[in-house]
Amino acid sequence: MKPTRQQLAAAADRTIPDVLAPGLAVLFSGINPGLYSAATGRHFARPGNRFWPALHRSGFTPRLLRPDEQEELLTYGLGITNVADRATARAEELSTAELVAGAGHLTAKVRRFHPRWLAVVGVTAYRTAFRRPKATFGAQPETIGTTRIWVLPNPSGLNAHYTPDTLAAEFALLRQAAQESAA
Repeated sequence: MKPTRQQLAAAADRTIPDVLAPGLAVLFSGINPGLYSAATGRHFARPGNRFWPALHRSGFTPRLLRPDEQEELLTYGLGITNVADRATARAEELSTAELVAGAGHLTAKVRRFHPRWLAVVGVTAYRTAFRRPKATFGAQPETIGTTRIWVLPNPSGLNAHYTPDTLAAEFALLRQAAQESAA
């Protein structure tokens, strides 16, 4: 069901539940929920968001999942959370202080649930939240306990720098690293 304009407006500042369990292979972290996601209660729910196709095309999932099937990710050792919990129309509406505080909350989740990899989607948000201004895509030198960190491009349809193919290729690099670290 597509949210109405009123439902989208009412979704501002809402939060949505994490898809999380102990010991995941990869915990994906969005920047924050968009209004569409907050209105539906599903991560990466806006039509045109390329997260779900990138997961499938990169080999993380055997079929293309829909946002309403997000709980199925747990069966593949995957989960989803956000750096900042508050829903906004655009990530740029988040303050630096909110992103930094969100990184602290995310770090606490990682320490509690111990995923092998934390994958943050959005290099600019990662740089700000984790105070790593020179961070690039891929594996990061820092860890959170034993959890490795990987930065992926933002899968939003607004990110014109990445085509569906190049986005899936970036996700596939993480999948390969996650498989190698499990061996």
